[in-house]
Amino acid sequence: MRDLNGAVVVVAGASSGIGRATALAFAKEGARLALAARREELLEEVAEECRGLGAGAVAVPTDVTDAEAVKRLADRAVEAFGSIDIWIANAGVGAVGRFEDTPVEAHRRVIETNLLGPLHGAHAVLPLFRRQGHGTFIATVSVGAFAPAPYAAAYSASKFGLDGMLDSLRAELVDSPGLHVCGVYPSFTDTPGMMHGANYTGHALSPEGPIYDDPDDVAATMVAVARRPRARAMVGALAPLSRIGYAVAPRLVEKVAGYGMHRHFGRQPPASPSDGNLFRPVEEGRGVTGGFYRPPPAWLSPVLVAGAAVAAIAAYRSLGRGPDRRMRRH
Repeated sequence: MRDLNGAVVVVAGASSGIGRATALAFAKEGARLALAARREELLEEVAEECRGLGAGAVAVPTDVTDAEAVKRLADRAVEAFGSIDIWIANAGVGAVGRFEDTPVEAHRRVIETNLLGPLHGAHAVLPLFRRQGHGTFIATVSVGAFAPAPYAAAYSASKFGLDGMLDSLRAELVDSPGLHVCGVYPSFTDTPGMMHGANYTGHALSPEGPIYDDPDDVAATMVAVARRPRARAMVGALAPLSRIGYAVAPRLVEKVAGYGMHRHFGRQPPASPSDGNLFRPVEEGRGVTGGFYRPPPAWLSPVLVAGAAVAAIAAYRSLGRGPDRRMRRH
Protein backbone atom coordinates (compact mmCIF):
# COMPACT_ATOMS: atom_id res chain seq x y z
CA MET A 1 0.00 0.00 0.00
CA ARG A 2 2.05 2.90 -1.26
CA ASP A 3 -0.70 5.33 -0.20
CA LEU A 4 -1.84 4.78 3.38
CA ASN A 5 -4.51 7.49 3.27
CA GLY A 6 -7.73 5.77 4.31
CA ALA A 7 -6.06 2.45 5.16
CA VAL A 8 -7.50 0.67 8.20
CA VAL A 9 -4.78 -0.07 10.76
CA VAL A 10 -5.11 -1.96 14.04
CA VAL A 11 -2.38 -1.11 16.57
CA ALA A 12 -2.12 -3.38 19.63
CA GLY A 13 -0.14 -1.92 22.52
CA ALA A 14 -0.96 1.64 21.45
CA SER A 15 -1.07 3.40 24.82
CA SER A 16 2.63 4.32 25.09
CA GLY A 17 6.10 3.80 23.68
CA ILE A 18 6.51 2.30 20.21
CA GLY A 19 2.76 1.63 19.89
CA ARG A 20 1.80 5.22 20.61
CA ALA A 21 4.46 6.53 18.22
CA THR A 22 3.22 4.09 15.57
CA ALA A 23 -0.41 5.16 15.98
CA LEU A 24 0.57 8.81 15.54
CA ALA A 25 2.76 8.01 12.54
CA PHE A 26 -0.10 6.25 10.73
CA ALA A 27 -2.50 9.04 11.74
CA LYS A 28 -0.23 11.54 9.98
CA GLU A 29 -0.54 9.38 6.85
CA GLY A 30 -4.34 9.65 6.98
CA ALA A 31 -4.98 6.07 8.11
CA ARG A 32 -8.05 5.03 10.07
CA LEU A 33 -7.08 3.46 13.37
CA ALA A 34 -8.38 0.90 15.84
CA LEU A 35 -6.20 1.30 18.91
CA ALA A 36 -5.85 -1.41 21.55
CA ALA A 37 -4.25 -1.59 25.00
CA ARG A 38 -5.33 -2.28 28.57
CA ARG A 39 -5.25 1.33 29.83
CA GLU A 40 -8.65 2.60 28.65
CA GLU A 41 -8.32 6.25 29.68
CA LEU A 42 -4.85 6.61 28.19
CA LEU A 43 -5.93 4.75 25.04
CA GLU A 44 -8.73 7.25 24.49
CA GLU A 45 -6.18 10.04 24.94
CA VAL A 46 -4.09 8.57 22.10
CA ALA A 47 -7.19 8.17 19.92
CA GLU A 48 -8.08 11.81 20.50
CA GLU A 49 -4.55 12.85 19.55
CA CYS A 50 -4.87 10.85 16.32
CA ARG A 51 -8.21 12.52 15.57
CA GLY A 52 -6.50 15.86 16.08
CA LEU A 53 -4.19 14.89 13.21
CA GLY A 54 -7.21 14.32 10.97
CA ALA A 55 -7.39 10.53 11.32
CA GLY A 56 -10.41 8.44 12.23
CA ALA A 57 -9.69 6.52 15.43
CA VAL A 58 -11.51 4.23 17.86
CA ALA A 59 -10.18 3.05 21.20
CA VAL A 60 -10.80 -0.63 21.98
CA PRO A 61 -9.55 -1.67 25.45
CA THR A 62 -8.01 -5.11 24.94
CA ASP A 63 -5.83 -7.59 26.79
CA VAL A 64 -4.00 -9.45 24.02
CA THR A 65 -3.55 -12.55 26.20
CA ASP A 66 -7.32 -13.09 25.81
CA ALA A 67 -8.00 -14.59 22.38
CA GLU A 68 -11.70 -13.71 22.48
CA ALA A 69 -10.90 -10.10 23.35
CA VAL A 70 -8.55 -9.90 20.35
CA LYS A 71 -11.28 -11.33 18.12
CA ARG A 72 -13.63 -8.62 19.42
CA LEU A 73 -10.93 -6.05 18.56
CA ALA A 74 -10.91 -7.26 14.95
CA ASP A 75 -14.71 -7.21 14.82
CA ARG A 76 -14.81 -3.67 16.25
CA ALA A 77 -12.33 -2.42 13.63
CA VAL A 78 -14.43 -3.92 10.82
CA GLU A 79 -17.60 -2.50 12.37
CA ALA A 80 -16.06 0.97 12.54
CA PHE A 81 -14.24 1.07 9.20
CA GLY A 82 -15.47 -1.85 7.05
CA SER A 83 -12.19 -3.79 6.77
CA ILE A 84 -8.65 -4.18 8.11
CA ASP A 85 -5.64 -3.55 5.89
CA ILE A 86 -2.77 -3.64 8.40
CA TRP A 87 -2.42 -5.26 11.82
CA ILE A 88 0.39 -4.08 14.10
CA ALA A 89 1.10 -6.64 16.86
CA ASN A 90 3.10 -4.49 19.23
CA ALA A 91 1.88 -5.19 22.78
CA GLY A 92 4.72 -6.45 24.97
CA VAL A 93 5.87 -6.83 28.57
CA GLY A 94 9.11 -7.78 30.28
CA ALA A 95 10.32 -9.38 33.48
CA VAL A 96 13.91 -8.83 34.59
CA GLY A 97 15.64 -11.11 37.08
CA ARG A 98 17.69 -14.26 37.48
CA PHE A 99 15.73 -17.12 35.96
CA GLU A 100 15.14 -18.98 39.23
CA ASP A 101 14.32 -15.77 41.15
CA THR A 102 11.58 -14.82 38.68
CA PRO A 103 8.22 -16.44 39.55
CA VAL A 104 7.08 -18.97 36.98
CA GLU A 105 3.82 -17.05 36.69
CA ALA A 106 5.83 -14.02 35.54
CA HIS A 107 7.70 -16.08 32.95
CA ARG A 108 4.37 -17.41 31.69
CA ARG A 109 2.80 -13.96 31.49
CA VAL A 110 5.67 -12.60 29.39
CA ILE A 111 5.25 -15.43 26.89
CA GLU A 112 1.45 -15.08 26.88
CA THR A 113 1.72 -11.38 26.03
CA ASN A 114 4.70 -11.30 23.67
CA LEU A 115 4.10 -14.54 21.77
CA LEU A 116 0.48 -15.56 22.23
CA GLY A 117 -0.65 -11.93 21.82
CA PRO A 118 0.62 -11.74 18.21
CA LEU A 119 -0.61 -15.30 17.61
CA HIS A 120 -4.11 -14.26 18.74
CA GLY A 121 -3.91 -11.23 16.45
CA ALA A 122 -2.85 -13.27 13.44
CA HIS A 123 -5.53 -15.88 14.16
CA ALA A 124 -8.20 -13.15 14.30
CA VAL A 125 -7.19 -11.22 11.19
CA LEU A 126 -5.78 -13.75 8.70
CA PRO A 127 -9.23 -15.17 7.76
CA LEU A 128 -10.32 -11.62 6.91
CA PHE A 129 -7.12 -11.01 4.93
CA ARG A 130 -7.76 -14.20 2.95
CA ARG A 131 -11.32 -13.16 2.12
CA GLN A 132 -10.12 -9.71 1.04
CA GLY A 133 -7.17 -11.07 -0.89
CA HIS A 134 -4.84 -8.58 0.75
CA GLY A 135 -3.51 -7.55 4.16
CA THR A 136 -0.27 -6.96 6.04
CA PHE A 137 0.54 -8.34 9.50
CA ILE A 138 3.47 -6.61 11.21
CA ALA A 139 4.87 -7.71 14.57
CA THR A 140 7.33 -5.88 16.79
CA VAL A 141 10.00 -8.50 17.39
CA SER A 142 13.38 -7.51 18.88
CA VAL A 143 17.11 -7.98 18.85
CA GLY A 144 16.16 -10.51 21.55
CA ALA A 145 14.97 -12.82 18.76
CA PHE A 146 18.51 -13.80 17.78
CA ALA A 147 20.81 -12.93 20.68
CA PRO A 148 20.76 -13.99 24.34
CA ALA A 149 19.05 -11.82 26.95
CA PRO A 150 20.43 -12.76 30.38
CA TYR A 151 18.08 -11.84 33.23
CA ALA A 152 15.21 -11.92 30.70
CA ALA A 153 14.98 -15.55 29.59
CA ALA A 154 11.21 -15.56 29.06
CA TYR A 155 11.42 -12.35 27.00
CA SER A 156 14.06 -13.93 24.79
CA ALA A 157 12.00 -17.14 24.51
CA SER A 158 8.95 -15.14 23.45
CA LYS A 159 10.86 -13.23 20.77
CA PHE A 160 12.67 -16.31 19.42
CA GLY A 161 9.25 -17.96 19.24
CA LEU A 162 7.64 -14.97 17.56
CA ASP A 163 10.39 -14.87 14.93
CA GLY A 164 9.74 -18.55 14.20
CA MET A 165 5.98 -18.01 14.04
CA LEU A 166 6.39 -15.26 11.45
CA ASP A 167 8.68 -17.48 9.35
CA SER A 168 6.12 -20.27 9.49
CA LEU A 169 3.23 -18.02 8.52
CA ARG A 170 5.16 -16.66 5.55
CA ALA A 171 5.81 -20.22 4.38
CA GLU A 172 2.14 -21.10 4.82
CA LEU A 173 0.98 -18.06 2.85
CA VAL A 174 3.04 -18.68 -0.28
CA ASP A 175 -0.27 -19.34 -2.07
CA SER A 176 -1.56 -15.87 -1.11
CA PRO A 177 0.67 -13.24 -2.75
CA GLY A 178 -1.51 -10.38 -1.50
CA LEU A 179 -0.92 -11.31 2.15
CA HIS A 180 2.26 -10.23 3.91
CA VAL A 181 3.78 -11.20 7.27
CA CYS A 182 6.54 -8.89 8.49
CA GLY A 183 8.74 -8.38 11.52
CA VAL A 184 10.26 -5.12 12.75
CA TYR A 185 13.40 -5.61 14.85
CA PRO A 186 14.43 -2.71 17.08
CA SER A 187 17.25 -2.97 19.58
CA PHE A 188 17.19 -1.12 22.91
CA THR A 189 14.63 1.66 22.56
CA ASP A 190 13.90 4.71 24.70
CA THR A 191 10.34 3.86 25.78
CA PRO A 192 8.52 3.83 29.14
CA GLY A 193 8.98 0.04 29.17
CA MET A 194 11.70 0.38 31.81
CA MET A 195 9.10 1.90 34.14
CA HIS A 196 6.58 -0.84 33.36
CA GLY A 197 8.81 -3.88 33.61
CA ALA A 198 8.60 -6.46 36.37
CA ASN A 199 11.74 -6.45 38.49
CA TYR A 200 13.01 -9.46 40.43
CA THR A 201 16.71 -8.54 40.42
CA GLY A 202 16.79 -7.05 43.93
CA HIS A 203 18.22 -3.90 42.37
CA ALA A 204 16.85 -0.81 40.67
CA LEU A 205 16.25 -1.07 36.93
CA SER A 206 18.12 1.29 34.66
CA PRO A 207 19.34 1.06 31.07
CA GLU A 208 22.75 -0.50 30.46
CA GLY A 209 24.75 1.67 28.08
CA PRO A 210 23.33 4.08 25.50
CA ILE A 211 19.73 3.72 24.34
CA TYR A 212 20.19 3.18 20.63
CA ASP A 213 16.73 3.53 19.04
CA ASP A 214 14.15 6.29 19.08
CA PRO A 215 10.50 5.11 19.18
CA ASP A 216 9.73 7.47 16.31
CA ASP A 217 12.35 5.68 14.19
CA VAL A 218 10.68 2.36 14.94
CA ALA A 219 7.29 3.88 14.04
CA ALA A 220 8.71 5.24 10.76
CA THR A 221 9.95 1.72 9.99
CA MET A 222 6.44 0.36 10.64
CA VAL A 223 5.03 2.83 8.11
CA ALA A 224 7.74 1.97 5.59
CA VAL A 225 7.04 -1.77 5.95
CA ALA A 226 3.29 -1.16 5.55
CA ARG A 227 4.02 0.65 2.29
CA ARG A 228 6.53 -1.89 1.03
CA PRO A 229 6.23 -5.18 2.97
CA ARG A 230 9.34 -7.24 3.67
CA ALA A 231 10.05 -10.19 5.92
CA ARG A 232 12.47 -8.43 8.30
CA ALA A 233 13.14 -4.75 8.86
CA MET A 234 15.98 -3.91 11.26
CA VAL A 235 15.99 -0.62 13.15
CA GLY A 236 19.40 0.94 13.82
CA ALA A 237 22.82 -0.70 13.63
CA LEU A 238 22.79 -2.83 16.77
CA ALA A 239 20.13 -5.32 15.67
CA PRO A 240 21.88 -6.62 12.52
CA LEU A 241 25.26 -6.57 14.27
CA SER A 242 23.85 -8.63 17.13
CA ARG A 243 22.43 -11.13 14.69
CA ILE A 244 25.71 -11.51 12.81
CA GLY A 245 27.79 -11.53 15.97
CA TYR A 246 25.80 -14.28 17.64
CA ALA A 247 25.80 -16.37 14.45
CA VAL A 248 29.59 -16.10 14.16
CA ALA A 249 30.66 -16.29 17.83
CA PRO A 250 27.75 -17.46 20.01
CA ARG A 251 29.80 -18.48 23.08
CA LEU A 252 31.66 -15.17 23.12
CA VAL A 253 28.43 -13.18 22.87
CA GLU A 254 26.87 -15.22 25.69
CA LYS A 255 29.85 -14.57 27.98
CA VAL A 256 30.01 -10.86 27.21
CA ALA A 257 26.26 -10.46 27.71
CA GLY A 258 26.22 -12.50 30.91
CA TYR A 259 29.17 -10.84 32.60
CA GLY A 260 27.96 -7.44 31.45
CA MET A 261 24.56 -7.90 33.08
CA HIS A 262 26.03 -9.29 36.31
CA ARG A 263 28.30 -6.26 36.52
CA HIS A 264 25.49 -3.83 35.67
CA PHE A 265 23.09 -5.01 38.35
CA GLY A 266 25.88 -5.30 40.89
CA ARG A 267 26.31 -1.54 40.61
CA GLN A 268 22.63 -0.65 41.07
CA PRO A 269 21.07 0.30 44.43
CA PRO A 270 18.78 -2.22 46.16
CA ALA A 271 15.09 -2.31 45.22
CA SER A 272 12.07 -4.36 46.25
CA PRO A 273 10.60 -6.96 43.87
CA SER A 274 7.79 -5.73 41.64
CA ASP A 275 5.38 -7.37 39.17
CA GLY A 276 5.33 -4.17 37.12
CA ASN A 277 2.54 -4.23 34.53
CA LEU A 278 2.54 -8.00 33.99
CA PHE A 279 -0.83 -8.72 35.55
CA ARG A 280 -2.46 -5.28 35.65
CA PRO A 281 -1.80 -1.89 34.01
CA VAL A 282 0.29 0.72 35.83
CA GLU A 283 0.00 4.49 35.74
CA GLU A 284 3.69 5.22 35.13
CA GLY A 285 5.00 5.72 31.62
CA ARG A 286 2.30 7.40 29.55
CA GLY A 287 4.28 8.95 26.72
CA VAL A 288 6.24 7.85 23.68
CA THR A 289 9.71 8.06 25.24
CA GLY A 290 11.04 6.98 28.60
CA GLY A 291 13.49 9.84 28.95
CA PHE A 292 16.52 7.54 29.02
CA TYR A 293 18.08 8.55 25.72
CA ARG A 294 21.68 9.75 25.70
CA PRO A 295 23.40 10.59 22.44
CA PRO A 296 25.92 7.84 21.66
CA PRO A 297 29.58 8.84 21.93
CA ALA A 298 31.31 10.04 18.77
CA TRP A 299 33.51 6.94 18.61
CA LEU A 300 30.52 4.55 18.46
CA SER A 301 29.71 4.79 14.74
CA PRO A 302 33.19 3.86 13.46
CA VAL A 303 33.37 1.05 16.03
CA LEU A 304 30.04 -0.34 14.78
CA VAL A 305 31.26 -0.18 11.18
CA ALA A 306 34.50 -1.93 12.14
CA GLY A 307 32.55 -4.52 14.10
CA ALA A 308 30.37 -5.22 11.10
CA ALA A 309 33.44 -5.67 8.91
CA VAL A 310 35.09 -8.05 11.39
CA ALA A 311 31.88 -10.05 11.74
CA ALA A 312 31.49 -10.30 7.96
CA ILE A 313 35.11 -11.46 7.53
CA ALA A 314 34.70 -14.01 10.32
CA ALA A 315 31.50 -15.31 8.74
CA TYR A 316 33.22 -15.59 5.35
CA ARG A 317 36.18 -17.43 6.81
CA SER A 318 33.92 -19.79 8.75
CA LEU A 319 32.53 -20.98 5.43
CA GLY A 320 35.99 -22.24 4.53
CA ARG A 321 36.08 -24.37 7.66
CA GLY A 322 32.88 -26.21 6.76
CA PRO A 323 32.54 -29.98 6.13
CA ASP A 324 33.49 -29.80 2.43
CA ARG A 325 36.88 -28.23 3.18
CA ARG A 326 37.61 -30.70 5.97
CA MET A 327 36.77 -33.58 3.63
CA ARG A 328 39.16 -32.24 0.97
CA ARG A 329 41.88 -31.92 3.60
CA HIS A 330 41.61 -35.63 4.41
